[in-house]
Amino acid sequence: MLRLGIPVIGVTDLPRAVAFWTAALNLVAAEDRQSETWRTLVRPDGSGRALGLLRSDSPAEPYPRLHLDLFADTAGEQQAEVRRLVGLGARTVDWDHYPPDPDFVVLADPDDNIFCVVDLSHAPSGGDRPMP
Repeated sequence: MLRLGIPVIGVTDLPRAVAFWTAALNLVAAEDRQSETWRTLVRPDGSGRALGLLRSDSPAEPYPRLHLDLFADTAGEQQAEVRRLVGLGARTVDWDHYPPDPDFVVLADPDDNIFCVVDLSHAPSGGDRPMP
């Protein structure tokens, strides 16, 4: 039976991407299933794979159709996480598609892959948070 695997991010600098995403999401790089062009990031408690990193020569898309949403429970947590991620090497993006009163902040990882940090307390669900 076919099942959903893990999200995979294309990166130009694999060691830099491993350093960023492991610190950003509290993950660890798996020792198995790795190569010069691939790393699997797993949860530190051993509960499974979380993210794949694939060496890519293609540039990041400025308006990707698929991206990661990272969840924060409050506006304060969202602001703190944005600061922490920028400190790890992410950058804020001058996003020209923000809706009025957005519940998300757009960032780019060190390889310019776009992702969002969402304040779930302000999300359109009105506090009925989707399960992670």
